[in-house]
Amino acid sequence: MAREQLQVLNALDVAKTQWYHFTAIVIAGMGFFTDAYDLFCISLVTKLLGRIYYHEAGDAKPGTLPPNVSAAVNGVAFCGTLAGQLFFGWLGDKMGRKKVYGMTLMLMVICSIASGLSFGKETKGVIATLCFFRFWLGFGIGGDYPLSATIMSEYANKKTRGAFIAAVFAMQGFGILAGGMVAIIVSASFKASYPAPAYEVDPIGSTVPQADYVWRIILMFGALPALLTYYWRMKMPETARYTALVAKNAKQAAADMSTVLQVELEAEQEKIERLTQESKNDFGLFSKEFVRRHGIHLIGTTTCWFLLDIAFYSQNLFQKDIFSAIGWIPDAKTMSAIQEVYKIARAQTLIALCSTVPGYWFTVAFIDKIGRFAIQLMGFFFMTVFMFALAIPYHHWTLKDNRIGFVIIYSLTFFFANFGPNATTFVVPAEIFPARLRSTCHGISAASGKAGAIVGAFGFLYAAQSKTNPDKGYPPGIGVKNSLIMLGCINFFGILFTFLVPESKGKSLEEMSGENEEGGVGETSDTRTVPV
Repeated sequence: MAREQLQVLNALDVAKTQWYHFTAIVIAGMGFFTDAYDLFCISLVTKLLGRIYYHEAGDAKPGTLPPNVSAAVNGVAFCGTLAGQLFFGWLGDKMGRKKVYGMTLMLMVICSIASGLSFGKETKGVIATLCFFRFWLGFGIGGDYPLSATIMSEYANKKTRGAFIAAVFAMQGFGILAGGMVAIIVSASFKASYPAPAYEVDPIGSTVPQADYVWRIILMFGALPALLTYYWRMKMPETARYTALVAKNAKQAAADMSTVLQVELEAEQEKIERLTQESKNDFGLFSKEFVRRHGIHLIGTTTCWFLLDIAFYSQNLFQKDIFSAIGWIPDAKTMSAIQEVYKIARAQTLIALCSTVPGYWFTVAFIDKIGRFAIQLMGFFFMTVFMFALAIPYHHWTLKDNRIGFVIIYSLTFFFANFGPNATTFVVPAEIFPARLRSTCHGISAASGKAGAIVGAFGFLYAAQSKTNPDKGYPPGIGVKNSLIMLGCINFFGILFTFLVPESKGKSLEEMSGENEEGGVGETSDTRTVPV
């Protein structure tokens, strides 16, 4: 039997969309803008790093990062992100969302700037510095996932909560877009100021000394949006759900939300004390009660995010390789170093503009209308279909006349990733777990996703190599075609595991977590896995 809800929580659930909702979206969203910029901008400059620091005299092709260095540069931030998601997710439930929120942002600002600096001029020093600071940058970014999602879910009303959380996540799209645009502007400026011949004309002269500034400026720019929102992050009050349900301070929760909602709210300390005495509602993460109530849900959220990120990050990080393979980006030796950055950035920006950004905002528009379950199922289904459509007739797409068709289908896989599981895997874990474990469970789900991203980033790097003509330093792989078939199969498993995830459309957070149930029972009817 459901017990009467706290007035302050009910006020948040039924509140009309107000100005504070939009400020919360922007404040939390700018963190995600920075996250996406920082994580994806590295893929724009890896080829430039290879030319500058791994050039070999007399080689017919420009220098490239050796396999181990490339894997480290591309993947080290993901390792940091995984650790940060687990650590800050747990800390957010222990210390409060707001206290930890500022820490993650400052870590991101400091490490964004530091990743563009170097200890010494030697190759090892530059790469070691880059990897060190990108690990800690990832650590800060990791904290932003559970905290931003939890804060937004706890501030939102139940009618449009999905759209608000998805809108925070959708800022990722603008971050990816901004990364491409900054790279275009910086590389175009340097290309105009310091013209250079193609590599095949002059191997040394094709990489001007000033090219070393290009990658540093692109990486360091990520600190700016995070720095701009620090003050506003610190001004946000702690969420009422944390203050009331975890910190057990009804007076503070009512005072904070009275200011935010601009209505008078009663402090219901007695009701909170009554809730506290309910031992059934005080189970821990590793208890049998948690496994009984939420074990299947946690398996669903972690597995779906893991499978999604294998496909999503391997596609995103290695767009430039796929574009080169089908001839959309010219052969490296026909361009100068800075021209290559410009071409890669232009291609990635086009994909972001046409498919990545619209996909996110389609989710925002429809998530509270058709529900999380339907969007996730549909997204995984179309990603599977389009992956196989690219993979099976792969030779057909490599022919010059068919390249536009390849790019369109490739863009559609991104569109349905974002109007699909890439958004819903972020939203759902912030809605279905109890307040005292919400940030931790979201962190665990997100960390599982980053484990998938590491598999995608490292695995695809080796798997996509040609069987007969692999890149220098790499063992023969299974080729792009077979890699795309593998990614299609992974997306298919995503469809199956979606059936473990409950629908949370239109329900309060307490209904979903069972916190509003007398004696902590009866939640099963409200959290069925497949929506009816």
